[in-house]
Amino acid sequence: MKKILLVILGIIVILAAILLIKTYTYPFKKNMADAGEGWKPVKNDSAILRLSGGIKIPTVSTGSLGEFDYAPFARFKEYLKISYPLVYQHAENVEVNQYGLVFRLKGSNPALEPILFLAHMDVVPPGDADIKNKEDNIFKPDDTPLSPVIKVAEDWDYAPFSGAVANGRIYGRGAIDMKGMLFSLMESMNNLIRNKQIQQRDIYLAFGFDEEVGGQKGAMQIAGYFKKKGLKFDAVYDEGGLIMRKGNVAGIDSDVAVVGCAEKGFLSAKIKVKGLGGHSSMPPMESAIGKAAVIMKRLEDDQMKPMITPLIKEFFDNIGGAMPFTSRLAIANQWLLRPLLLSKLTKNNTTNALVRTTTALTMMKGSDGTNVLSPEVEFVVNFRLLPGNTVKDVREHIARATKGFDVEVEEIDNTREASGISPIHTKAFKMIEAGVKEIHPGAIVTPYLTMAGTDAGKYEIVSKNVYRFMPIKITSAEQQSIHSTNEYLSIENYMKMIHYFEYIMKNYDK
Repeated sequence: MKKILLVILGIIVILAAILLIKTYTYPFKKNMADAGEGWKPVKNDSAILRLSGGIKIPTVSTGSLGEFDYAPFARFKEYLKISYPLVYQHAENVEVNQYGLVFRLKGSNPALEPILFLAHMDVVPPGDADIKNKEDNIFKPDDTPLSPVIKVAEDWDYAPFSGAVANGRIYGRGAIDMKGMLFSLMESMNNLIRNKQIQQRDIYLAFGFDEEVGGQKGAMQIAGYFKKKGLKFDAVYDEGGLIMRKGNVAGIDSDVAVVGCAEKGFLSAKIKVKGLGGHSSMPPMESAIGKAAVIMKRLEDDQMKPMITPLIKEFFDNIGGAMPFTSRLAIANQWLLRPLLLSKLTKNNTTNALVRTTTALTMMKGSDGTNVLSPEVEFVVNFRLLPGNTVKDVREHIARATKGFDVEVEEIDNTREASGISPIHTKAFKMIEAGVKEIHPGAIVTPYLTMAGTDAGKYEIVSKNVYRFMPIKITSAEQQSIHSTNEYLSIENYMKMIHYFEYIMKNYDK
């Protein structure tokens, strides 16, 4: 017995030694963090007012495309012409599907593949704010657009389409998502032209108008336009990741710039469950709503399996060196501790979304009466597909969850596969790293998986290097304002974003 215990103890000691050695020798990326402040923003009142005026135009996209109010989009196009005459004079500009905008600033070497920067002009509704346009909300070339009449929603410090500039911030729906980035791109191109800066390769800007409802008429058409022209881009840059301020990423004592090298797929299914209807005084042993509850319980209890994809492994390899010892231990020894690592990751909402196709029950409809049994109950379940899972996998998953019940399954919205994964050992990615170091030298830059949908995936037909990143440093609370109330962009972030894009445009081939 004593010999057996000694053998077990010896095995434990050897195992512990192996774990420690692998942890301390694991090739976590050495982040050469600079303690400097980087480029110091210089306030530009004209640029701030141009963004403020753009926010005042309520380019809201909601529902199906046919329900759009296109008048604000027409005004927005005219506002850009008025605001950036140099860009319109010196860059080629075309309209795609009437409201999509494309700009091309020619470079000195047409043999080089161009680079493309994306943004979208549409915004989500402001919530409870009451939007009514003034009858005279029309502007002439020498005017800024008048603000719509807005009742301030309770949680907004300033009206959602006021474009208010106060407290070192620019307030309004779309300030972050994503008129701030759109205007910073226009400012950057404008600066290149004004300073007579001649870059080597062509620079393209492409602005969609329906990203918030799927991008089928905007980005999809623009990407098709590029494809038809035979264009291939060395890099495509869109929104997606952000710079999370120090203390806002659990366990990491540093700013972290997360660059989306891929994004999740999407499938929403409306599941109609059949049962016996009638009066509630004589209910069946199992109602339609009870059956629906069983299916929903199955979907939540038996979710798709978590996994560490190559992209997320790269993410952990990049940030792991700045994490606590226990986290580094688990990351470095996945050959043994992967089940424990996955168990820990899936217990947190944010990290769970990194390692699995998520399941979200979002809507449900049954009887309209308190004493009426509906013969049919429907609910909606939304899946965000992890790269490595497919739409086919999700459909089979739904079939297993609904087995034994009389159901109809209908896919709604825009079903799409997860995107491809863009490489990080490219000039395109290295320019993101260089740009971030220019404005935030202390930030860790890492590849990441973008959870939400963007227009970026539609441009995979014209580039293999597609990156999702907006160079603004924010807290988790500020991130929550996107698509919510009291959205704002700090003036410092806006000035740095302009400099970041101008830096990439000027230095891509230096």
